[in-house]
Amino acid sequence: MAAHGENRYPPGAQVLVRDEEWLVRTARRAGHPSDGDVLDVIGVSSLVRDEEAVFFTGIDDVELLRPEDTRLVPDSSPYHRRGRLFLEAVLRKTPLPQSERGLALADRFLIDSLPYQLRPAELALSLRNLRPRLLIADVVGLGKTLEIGLTLAELIRRGRGERLLVVTPQSILEQFQHELWTRFSIPLVRLDSAGIQRIQREIPAGRNPFTHYKRVIISVDTLKNIGQYRHHLERIAWDAVVIDESHNLINQGSQRRALAETLAPRTDALILASATPHNGDKRSFADLVSLLDPVAVRDPDDYDAQRDLSHLYIRRTKNSPEVRGTLPLDVWAERADTRSVHCAANAAEEKVFAELTAHWLPAVPELSPPAAGPGDGETVAADPLFAWTLLKSFLSSHRALRATVDRRIASLSKRLLQSEESGFAPPPELPRELDALGRLREATAAFGDGCAPGDSAKLDALVEQLRGMGVGPGSDVRVVVFSERVETLTWLAEVVPSRLGFPADRPDAAAKPKKGQGEGDSGVRAGGAARLMHGGLSEEAQRRCREEFGLGSAPVRMLFTGDIASEGVNLHRECHHLVHYDIPWSLIRIEQRNGRIDRYGQSHEPQFLALILTSSLPGARDDRTVAEKLLLREQEAHRVTGSAEAVSGWFRAEEEERRLERELASGGSVEDFFAAPPEDGGEGSPLGALFAQIGAAEEGDEPALRAVVPSLFGDDTSAFVDTAFAELYADRPEEAIDLARGSDAQGRPYFSLAPAEVPDLYRRLKSLPPSYLKKVADRMLLTFDAGLAKDKLDAARADGATMWPDVSYVSDLHPLVEWLTDRVLVKFGRQQAPVFTTPGVAAPVYLVQGIASNALGRPTVVSWIAITAEPGSPVREMTAVLAEAGVGPGLARTGDPADVPGLHAALPEVLARAREHLAAETGEWTRLIAGPLAEYRARVAEWRQDALPGVTVRREERVAGTADAAEKLLEQLATAGPPLVRVLGVLAPPSSDHHHSAGHSTDYSTQDSTLRSDSAEGRTAR
Repeated sequence: MAAHGENRYPPGAQVLVRDEEWLVRTARRAGHPSDGDVLDVIGVSSLVRDEEAVFFTGIDDVELLRPEDTRLVPDSSPYHRRGRLFLEAVLRKTPLPQSERGLALADRFLIDSLPYQLRPAELALSLRNLRPRLLIADVVGLGKTLEIGLTLAELIRRGRGERLLVVTPQSILEQFQHELWTRFSIPLVRLDSAGIQRIQREIPAGRNPFTHYKRVIISVDTLKNIGQYRHHLERIAWDAVVIDESHNLINQGSQRRALAETLAPRTDALILASATPHNGDKRSFADLVSLLDPVAVRDPDDYDAQRDLSHLYIRRTKNSPEVRGTLPLDVWAERADTRSVHCAANAAEEKVFAELTAHWLPAVPELSPPAAGPGDGETVAADPLFAWTLLKSFLSSHRALRATVDRRIASLSKRLLQSEESGFAPPPELPRELDALGRLREATAAFGDGCAPGDSAKLDALVEQLRGMGVGPGSDVRVVVFSERVETLTWLAEVVPSRLGFPADRPDAAAKPKKGQGEGDSGVRAGGAARLMHGGLSEEAQRRCREEFGLGSAPVRMLFTGDIASEGVNLHRECHHLVHYDIPWSLIRIEQRNGRIDRYGQSHEPQFLALILTSSLPGARDDRTVAEKLLLREQEAHRVTGSAEAVSGWFRAEEEERRLERELASGGSVEDFFAAPPEDGGEGSPLGALFAQIGAAEEGDEPALRAVVPSLFGDDTSAFVDTAFAELYADRPEEAIDLARGSDAQGRPYFSLAPAEVPDLYRRLKSLPPSYLKKVADRMLLTFDAGLAKDKLDAARADGATMWPDVSYVSDLHPLVEWLTDRVLVKFGRQQAPVFTTPGVAAPVYLVQGIASNALGRPTVVSWIAITAEPGSPVREMTAVLAEAGVGPGLARTGDPADVPGLHAALPEVLARAREHLAAETGEWTRLIAGPLAEYRARVAEWRQDALPGVTVRREERVAGTADAAEKLLEQLATAGPPLVRVLGVLAPPSSDHHHSAGHSTDYSTQDSTLRSDSAEGRTAR
């Protein structure tokens, strides 16, 4: 068993367990000290080849041979191909150390090169953070999913992303999974209701479902049942947890909060994401931040955003200089101002306005008083706020008003009945309100069904405006229509399509499900030309609706949806028209709606339309009273700050709307409401500062630091893959695994293989959706060409039956690359290292890997060195020496080294020098990290001291526990234990009696099979 803090089992090392050979994929400390290290391995020896297993060094006898016992084997493969692949595989398999703070993979994915999207990953890896924990609070549309993907990718490259858990709202589950796979090659298994049922069929009863798959994406609505899943979650440690829309975690005592409190202490990295990260309460926000760092805020009532949180929190708007200066219009077009269309109320609507004005709503002082009413500005509503609920319902539609009235009548009638049964006189205001409700109900009965013009002013205007946009049969124009009320959405989905010329639904395909039967409604209307989406539909119906609206080949042209689609859902791929059929009384909600089509990736100018119902009745409250004013304020906020919250001072849509209604019910106005923002909100306030550009790059800031990642293939992953295929399949991969290659009309290369011929690779893809796996079951098409992959991704959305593309982009993280890397390492013998014969060295040079680790088993320093046995000779960087020695695809083999036993005899002296060098590098890192560790230790002490005065015994215990845990983390992060050194190979001059008879004069390119049509150096299978 390894000593505490010593990582004896680096990724890529081979170990002997239970008399079988295994390749170490990852190693980490177990949860209990007696269990030792947890080794995630794959079988090497014939009996267990390609089998995956997990061993605990405290339980099993795990043998790792001493580096002094390394067998040095001359590389007899053409052009030293086997040795070069081995070195490259070790380089790829070894995690980047904590001392490497630069980004390693920023330019290796299917995304645009936008510096601002790199900054969250840069912050997570910086010395300002002892652990990669942060809250990404960029405004709607900036690409938080891509920023999360970049951060996770960097963690994976550092060996800190093997076990991933992503928690999102149900509405964006597949969208998030799709982005991480198609753009980053990170596969996540989706555990929606269908996914959980599938896993339960596959695993033994009682097995922890979260150990079955290592990288999981799950709905917060599924996982929030903490009672059902707590015992599973408490028994597993994650490398990284992502919680999207994390503002839902703020409320103490909620299921979502309990979930976060269970996950936070059981993960190394924690990424929270939300465009509206707090509710306006400073203490609540400090409580949310405590999930990331329990000691970040000493006083939850008095803290500074920039000083105390900038290492944990980043927020930018579209107006931030680093964003605006790098966004080309073809990836995010400028939005147009919202166009308000005034709709003059018809006779039936004016009758409702008259009833509302006379009996429900106080008279507007500056307007003429109503002709009739209860008098003195009184309202018949027992609850004055309910009068405004009625108005909002009516401004949505008469159908919504009727539903609200019916529910209120039922509620009040029940109260009257209870009073009578109890023998008490009913409250005097109830009969009067019931009478007024009866009149409103009667007024709504006068409306037509909307199938013909004249039944509704807003409906007529909507139909006219949609025609003007070009929506109709034979047109590709799409539009999303928002409404807050399900009754309104259902009605619009029934009547609008036929008025535009789309086929009407058959009677047996009724658009209106019966009460309680929403789960059976597919949401499909007008033969597929329209889609209805709201919370009453099943998960699958909503998922299919979102997917089809983003597919250019789907027949859907209109999406009628509510605010279930206003958070996180992408609707911009095939649509740039949005209609507010009714307007939320919240700037935040308006901004969120607009963000569905006004976001990164929108190539057309987003067009917004709002229907404003107006009344000619003196004193009437119509859409000009509130809605139109809010639209203008949201427009101004977007133009000036890029964020509604920073202007309004309110940070939660529900609270903003509730407070505005109270202001109106007390006789105030929209202007009064915004003239007096909450004490904790607004520009210049402490909480308002949180919605400023915290963490944004300043002018003159250096671009994100890039990591130095050694490679024998010049960072050319395609060349590595080609060479690995040739080596593993004896230059005949076309026959062995049915490998084929080709190019598209533009000459862009791709290749394909038959998954049935490589079942161990296919198993690594099992986490992807079954619908996608069916597409690749017979033939898997892959490409390294980003342009081709992007075109195929766009084509899937435009012409495909699913948004999953036929051709997979291969990044460094793709399962194919990981599989080939493992196969290369497995093929090399146990405790062996290749000897390269090259005239580029005069004396033997040893290639050595050195790794120093912390108590958690994570590398703090990784050194790749070239060293000789001669005392006093310089220790050099390995890849530079390899390049000078000519080790590459052009280095022909020139015979065996002169004295292999002599090379082995020098190992003890070489390894002693290597350990001495690594100790010096480790000391330098220790000095560098000492400052941040000391600073954090002082912060822990101050937090403990400030948190203790006047607290209860229980609170004191919690404070002590938190501080002790932080102290323990500090101890674990420091480098501990002896470093590991490992011999990777030797460069040796050829024997003196060797004659170069053909050597460099022969064209070897034809002797080495390639997978690519070009034979340029570095692109062959050599």
